[in-house]
Amino acid sequence: MLKLMYITADPALARAIVTAGVDRVFVDLETRGKLERQGHLDTVISDHSFADARAVRAAVPDAELLVRINPPYSDTPTEVENAIAAGADLIMLPMFRSAAEVASVLDVADGRAGVIPLLETPQAIDELDAISRLEGIAELYVGLNDLHLALGCPFIFDPLADGYVDRVAQAARRCGLGFGFGGIARLDEGDIPGAMILAEHCKLGSSSVILSRTFYRDTGGAVDSAETVFRQEISRLRDLERRLRQRLPAEIEADHQRLLSKIREVSLRRSRSGQAGV
Repeated sequence: MLKLMYITADPALARAIVTAGVDRVFVDLETRGKLERQGHLDTVISDHSFADARAVRAAVPDAELLVRINPPYSDTPTEVENAIAAGADLIMLPMFRSAAEVASVLDVADGRAGVIPLLETPQAIDELDAISRLEGIAELYVGLNDLHLALGCPFIFDPLADGYVDRVAQAARRCGLGFGFGGIARLDEGDIPGAMILAEHCKLGSSSVILSRTFYRDTGGAVDSAETVFRQEISRLRDLERRLRQRLPAEIEADHQRLLSKIREVSLRRSRSGQAGV
Protein backbone atom coordinates (compact mmCIF):
# COMPACT_ATOMS: atom_id res chain seq x y z
CA MET A 1 0.00 0.00 0.00
CA LEU A 2 1.08 3.57 -0.64
CA LYS A 3 2.70 5.50 2.19
CA LEU A 4 0.56 8.58 2.68
CA MET A 5 2.32 11.85 3.52
CA TYR A 6 0.97 15.17 4.69
CA ILE A 7 2.77 18.48 5.10
CA THR A 8 2.27 20.12 8.48
CA ALA A 9 4.27 21.67 11.32
CA ASP A 10 1.37 21.51 13.79
CA PRO A 11 2.08 18.80 16.40
CA ALA A 12 -1.58 18.38 17.35
CA LEU A 13 -2.64 18.06 13.72
CA ALA A 14 0.22 15.66 13.06
CA ARG A 15 -0.95 13.44 15.92
CA ALA A 16 -4.55 13.53 14.66
CA ILE A 17 -3.78 12.67 11.04
CA VAL A 18 -1.40 9.87 12.00
CA THR A 19 -4.19 8.42 14.13
CA ALA A 20 -6.43 8.75 11.04
CA GLY A 21 -4.02 6.81 8.80
CA VAL A 22 -1.26 9.13 7.55
CA ASP A 23 2.05 7.24 7.50
CA ARG A 24 4.59 10.02 7.19
CA VAL A 25 4.52 13.61 8.46
CA PHE A 26 6.34 16.05 6.20
CA VAL A 27 7.92 19.18 7.70
CA ASP A 28 8.92 21.55 4.91
CA LEU A 29 11.87 23.89 5.46
CA GLU A 30 12.42 24.77 1.80
CA THR A 31 12.28 28.51 1.21
CA ARG A 32 15.35 29.44 -0.86
CA GLY A 33 14.20 30.42 -4.36
CA LYS A 34 10.76 28.91 -3.94
CA LEU A 35 8.76 32.13 -3.99
CA GLU A 36 10.54 33.21 -7.18
CA ARG A 37 9.79 29.86 -8.86
CA GLN A 38 6.26 29.25 -7.63
CA GLY A 39 4.93 32.59 -6.43
CA HIS A 40 2.55 32.82 -9.40
CA LEU A 41 1.01 29.40 -8.69
CA ASP A 42 -1.65 28.31 -6.23
CA THR A 43 0.87 26.36 -4.17
CA VAL A 44 1.76 26.37 -0.49
CA ILE A 45 5.13 27.87 0.46
CA SER A 46 5.78 26.76 4.03
CA ASP A 47 7.56 28.63 6.80
CA HIS A 48 8.41 25.64 8.97
CA SER A 49 11.45 25.47 11.26
CA PHE A 50 13.71 22.92 12.90
CA ALA A 51 11.88 23.68 16.16
CA ASP A 52 8.68 22.64 14.40
CA ALA A 53 10.34 19.41 13.30
CA ARG A 54 11.34 18.63 16.90
CA ALA A 55 7.82 19.32 18.13
CA VAL A 56 6.26 17.12 15.46
CA ARG A 57 8.76 14.35 16.23
CA ALA A 58 7.70 14.43 19.88
CA ALA A 59 4.03 14.37 18.91
CA VAL A 60 4.27 11.37 16.54
CA PRO A 61 7.10 9.16 17.82
CA ASP A 62 5.85 6.10 15.94
CA ALA A 63 5.28 7.73 12.54
CA GLU A 64 7.94 8.55 9.97
CA LEU A 65 9.16 12.13 10.01
CA LEU A 66 10.38 13.60 6.73
CA VAL A 67 12.16 16.95 6.69
CA ARG A 68 12.67 18.76 3.39
CA ILE A 69 15.71 21.02 3.56
CA ASN A 70 16.69 23.79 1.15
CA PRO A 71 18.28 23.22 -2.27
CA PRO A 72 22.06 22.67 -2.14
CA TYR A 73 24.01 25.67 -0.85
CA SER A 74 26.85 26.46 1.55
CA ASP A 75 24.83 25.65 4.70
CA THR A 76 23.41 22.36 3.46
CA PRO A 77 25.62 20.25 5.79
CA THR A 78 24.36 22.25 8.77
CA GLU A 79 20.75 21.78 7.65
CA VAL A 80 21.29 18.03 7.37
CA GLU A 81 22.76 17.89 10.88
CA ASN A 82 19.92 19.98 12.27
CA ALA A 83 17.31 17.77 10.60
CA ILE A 84 18.89 14.66 12.10
CA ALA A 85 19.10 16.32 15.52
CA ALA A 86 15.39 17.15 15.22
CA GLY A 87 14.61 13.46 14.78
CA ALA A 88 14.13 13.19 11.01
CA ASP A 89 13.89 9.64 9.69
CA LEU A 90 14.13 10.97 6.15
CA ILE A 91 15.71 14.07 4.59
CA MET A 92 14.45 15.30 1.22
CA LEU A 93 16.82 17.28 -0.99
CA PRO A 94 15.03 19.53 -3.50
CA MET A 95 16.15 21.36 -6.66
CA PHE A 96 19.53 19.64 -6.99
CA ARG A 97 21.10 19.23 -10.41
CA SER A 98 23.75 16.54 -10.04
CA ALA A 99 24.44 13.18 -8.47
CA ALA A 100 27.41 14.80 -6.72
CA GLU A 101 25.09 17.13 -4.79
CA VAL A 102 23.05 14.16 -3.59
CA ALA A 103 26.22 12.26 -2.70
CA SER A 104 27.40 15.13 -0.52
CA VAL A 105 24.16 15.00 1.51
CA LEU A 106 24.51 11.24 1.84
CA ASP A 107 28.03 11.72 3.15
CA VAL A 108 26.84 14.11 5.85
CA ALA A 109 23.83 11.95 6.78
CA ASP A 110 26.13 8.92 7.00
CA GLY A 111 23.26 6.47 7.45
CA ARG A 112 21.70 8.35 10.37
CA ALA A 113 18.71 9.29 8.21
CA GLY A 114 17.53 8.15 4.81
CA VAL A 115 17.92 10.61 1.93
CA ILE A 116 15.21 11.19 -0.67
CA PRO A 117 16.36 13.04 -3.80
CA LEU A 118 13.48 15.19 -5.05
CA LEU A 119 13.82 15.04 -8.83
CA GLU A 120 12.48 18.34 -10.13
CA THR A 121 15.09 19.65 -12.56
CA PRO A 122 15.88 18.35 -16.07
CA GLN A 123 19.51 17.98 -15.02
CA ALA A 124 18.52 15.67 -12.16
CA ILE A 125 16.46 13.53 -14.56
CA ASP A 126 19.48 13.34 -16.88
CA GLU A 127 21.58 11.96 -13.99
CA LEU A 128 18.85 9.59 -12.81
CA ASP A 129 20.85 6.38 -13.26
CA ALA A 130 23.83 7.69 -11.30
CA ILE A 131 21.60 9.07 -8.57
CA SER A 132 19.58 5.88 -8.14
CA ARG A 133 22.78 3.84 -7.69
CA LEU A 134 24.08 5.95 -4.79
CA GLU A 135 24.34 3.99 -1.56
CA GLY A 136 22.03 5.27 1.13
CA ILE A 137 19.17 6.52 -1.06
CA ALA A 138 15.91 5.75 0.74
CA GLU A 139 13.62 6.34 -2.24
CA LEU A 140 13.18 8.63 -5.22
CA TYR A 141 10.50 11.28 -5.54
CA VAL A 142 9.43 13.39 -8.51
CA GLY A 143 8.40 16.98 -7.77
CA LEU A 144 5.93 17.82 -10.52
CA ASN A 145 5.46 21.49 -9.61
CA ASP A 146 9.02 22.61 -10.25
CA LEU A 147 9.71 19.99 -12.92
CA HIS A 148 6.86 21.15 -15.13
CA LEU A 149 8.02 24.75 -14.73
CA ALA A 150 11.62 23.86 -15.58
CA LEU A 151 10.46 21.98 -18.67
CA GLY A 152 8.25 24.84 -19.80
CA CYS A 153 5.10 22.73 -19.63
CA PRO A 154 1.70 24.43 -19.25
CA PHE A 155 0.28 21.84 -16.82
CA ILE A 156 1.69 20.26 -13.68
CA PHE A 157 0.88 16.71 -14.83
CA ASP A 158 2.52 17.05 -18.26
CA PRO A 159 5.72 15.31 -17.06
CA LEU A 160 3.56 12.34 -16.07
CA ALA A 161 2.07 12.11 -19.56
CA ASP A 162 5.45 12.73 -21.20
CA GLY A 163 7.16 9.73 -19.59
CA TYR A 164 9.40 11.43 -17.03
CA VAL A 165 7.75 9.71 -14.08
CA ASP A 166 7.86 6.38 -15.87
CA ARG A 167 11.63 6.79 -16.30
CA VAL A 168 11.99 7.29 -12.55
CA ALA A 169 9.76 4.28 -11.86
CA GLN A 170 11.95 2.10 -14.07
CA ALA A 171 15.17 3.33 -12.42
CA ALA A 172 13.69 2.70 -8.98
CA ARG A 173 12.73 -0.86 -9.93
CA ARG A 174 16.21 -1.57 -11.32
CA CYS A 175 17.79 -0.50 -8.02
CA GLY A 176 15.16 -1.92 -5.69
CA LEU A 177 14.07 1.51 -4.48
CA GLY A 178 10.68 2.93 -3.66
CA PHE A 179 9.53 6.03 -5.47
CA GLY A 180 6.67 8.49 -5.54
CA PHE A 181 5.50 11.56 -7.38
CA GLY A 182 3.44 14.71 -6.97
CA GLY A 183 0.41 15.05 -4.79
CA ILE A 184 -3.08 13.64 -4.81
CA ALA A 185 -6.36 15.46 -4.22
CA ARG A 186 -9.54 13.91 -2.89
CA LEU A 187 -10.70 11.15 -5.21
CA ASP A 188 -13.37 13.11 -7.04
CA GLU A 189 -11.67 16.52 -7.07
CA GLY A 190 -9.10 18.37 -9.16
CA ASP A 191 -8.53 19.07 -12.84
CA ILE A 192 -7.28 15.49 -12.85
CA PRO A 193 -9.41 13.68 -10.25
CA GLY A 194 -7.50 12.06 -7.43
CA ALA A 195 -8.92 8.68 -8.43
CA MET A 196 -7.19 8.88 -11.83
CA ILE A 197 -3.87 9.85 -10.25
CA LEU A 198 -4.19 7.03 -7.72
CA ALA A 199 -4.74 4.56 -10.58
CA GLU A 200 -1.47 5.70 -12.17
CA HIS A 201 0.40 5.34 -8.88
CA CYS A 202 -0.80 1.74 -8.74
CA LYS A 203 0.13 1.12 -12.39
CA LEU A 204 3.67 2.45 -11.94
CA GLY A 205 4.28 0.72 -8.61
CA SER A 206 4.63 3.93 -6.65
CA SER A 207 5.32 3.57 -2.93
CA SER A 208 4.41 7.03 -1.59
CA VAL A 209 2.32 10.12 -2.30
CA ILE A 210 1.64 13.49 -0.68
CA LEU A 211 -1.97 14.17 0.28
CA SER A 212 -2.98 17.62 -0.93
CA ARG A 213 -4.39 20.35 1.25
CA THR A 214 -7.88 19.39 0.00
CA PHE A 215 -7.80 16.69 2.66
CA TYR A 216 -7.79 19.40 5.35
CA ARG A 217 -10.85 21.13 3.96
CA ASP A 218 -14.14 20.90 5.92
CA THR A 219 -12.26 20.63 9.22
CA GLY A 220 -12.92 24.19 10.36
CA GLY A 221 -9.35 24.19 11.62
CA ALA A 222 -10.29 21.91 14.52
CA VAL A 223 -8.01 18.96 15.26
CA ASP A 224 -10.88 16.64 16.21
CA SER A 225 -12.63 17.46 12.94
CA ALA A 226 -9.39 16.93 11.03
CA GLU A 227 -9.04 13.42 12.42
CA THR A 228 -12.59 12.60 11.35
CA VAL A 229 -12.25 14.08 7.86
CA PHE A 230 -8.85 12.48 7.23
CA ARG A 231 -10.07 9.11 8.45
CA GLN A 232 -13.05 9.26 6.11
CA GLU A 233 -11.07 10.38 3.06
CA ILE A 234 -8.20 7.97 3.69
CA SER A 235 -10.68 5.11 4.05
CA ARG A 236 -12.13 6.00 0.63
CA LEU A 237 -8.64 6.17 -0.85
CA ARG A 238 -7.59 2.82 0.61
CA ASP A 239 -10.78 1.11 -0.61
CA LEU A 240 -10.15 2.34 -4.14
CA GLU A 241 -6.44 1.47 -3.92
CA ARG A 242 -7.32 -2.15 -3.10
CA ARG A 243 -9.70 -2.33 -6.06
CA LEU A 244 -7.18 -0.75 -8.41
CA ARG A 245 -4.56 -3.33 -7.47
CA GLN A 246 -6.92 -6.09 -8.60
CA ARG A 247 -7.35 -4.73 -12.16
CA LEU A 248 -6.63 -6.83 -15.20
CA PRO A 249 -3.87 -5.63 -17.57
CA ALA A 250 -6.42 -4.40 -20.11
CA GLU A 251 -8.18 -2.36 -17.43
CA ILE A 252 -4.90 -0.85 -16.27
CA GLU A 253 -4.05 0.21 -19.82
CA ALA A 254 -7.52 1.63 -20.41
CA ASP A 255 -7.27 3.72 -17.23
CA HIS A 256 -3.81 4.88 -18.29
CA GLN A 257 -5.05 6.01 -21.69
CA ARG A 258 -7.96 7.90 -20.11
CA LEU A 259 -5.49 9.66 -17.85
CA LEU A 260 -3.24 10.65 -20.76
CA SER A 261 -6.22 11.97 -22.67
CA LYS A 262 -7.38 14.02 -19.69
CA ILE A 263 -3.91 15.47 -19.07
CA ARG A 264 -3.54 16.48 -22.71
CA GLU A 265 -7.00 18.05 -22.69
CA VAL A 266 -6.23 20.18 -19.64
CA SER A 267 -2.71 20.99 -20.86
CA LEU A 268 -4.03 22.22 -24.22
CA ARG A 269 -6.64 24.35 -22.51
CA ARG A 270 -4.04 25.92 -20.22
CA SER A 271 -1.63 26.44 -23.09
CA ARG A 272 -4.27 28.32 -25.04
CA SER A 273 -5.19 30.45 -22.06
CA GLY A 274 -1.61 31.04 -20.93
CA GLN A 275 -2.37 29.54 -17.52
CA ALA A 276 0.17 27.43 -15.61
CA GLY A 277 0.10 25.15 -12.59
CA VAL A 278 -2.98 23.63 -10.99
